[in-house]
Amino acid sequence: MPIIDWLVFYDNLFNKHSLLNSDIKAYNSSQTITDELICNQLALIINRTLKEAESKIWHAHPVWFLAENPIVGYSKEKKGIRLMFWSGADFGDKKLNVLGKKFKDASIYFNNLEEIDDEIIIDWLKKSRIIQWDYKNIVKRKGQLYRLQ
Repeated sequence: MPIIDWLVFYDNLFNKHSLLNSDIKAYNSSQTITDELICNQLALIINRTLKEAESKIWHAHPVWFLAENPIVGYSKEKKGIRLMFWSGADFGDKKLNVLGKKFKDASIYFNNLEEIDDEIIIDWLKKSRIIQWDYKNIVKRKGQLYRLQ
């Protein structure tokens, strides 16, 4: 599909049918056209899969939370759009190949829309419901992470 068709598609979808947080919409629309398409696609997949999650701009980028615990988010970085799962290091998937040094996060970078495989991301989102480390209380626990049951 030509890029202009994607823009019209996403514009119609987000403005008429999406429950996407307005701050996240603004974040996405502040990106380059290619990055905006990537961000919009990621937001659609996340919203559709984690319907119960709360979303907001947190530390300057979109993040989705379950019971106030950060689960997934994305950000613009030099390498591309980074999709990060806070507990992703325990998902057992080598595609999430950017691992955190101190915590249990894992990420993947996207530079074009065609790199996104909806089904793989949906699988990671399903795992993110089950595999969670308690980031919500990390300050209270002085940097110690505990696995949630």
